[in-house]
Amino acid sequence: MTRDAVRNMLKRYGLSGVNKAKRTPDHPKKSHVVLAKEGDKLKLIRFGEQGADTVTESNPSGARKKKQDSFKARHAKNIAKGKMSAAWWANSVKWALVPFVFLLQ
Repeated sequence: MTRDAVRNMLKRYGLSGVNKAKRTPDHPKKSHVVLAKEGDKLKLIRFGEQGADTVTESNPSGARKKKQDSFKARHAKNIAKGKMSAAWWANSVKWALVPFVFLLQ
């Protein structure tokens, strides 16, 4: 992909850069989007269940920890694939103790 094509994709989806996740509150199913890049490969990835109760005050830490462990066990194979998988991004952004999204801003 050329630089212009990458810039157009970033602009189209309102992203601030490559490998920087963004919330998508108006998307009907997915809560985040990212333009993932690994080496020469680029891929638009939508991930995360819209409205999922992952990192909130309304979710007690014990219940959250159980959900987190279940997610990691269920998707371990896909998380291991790295940045080019939706599971890796969901694990890094939605299930991190300090959400990855805040570190990017």
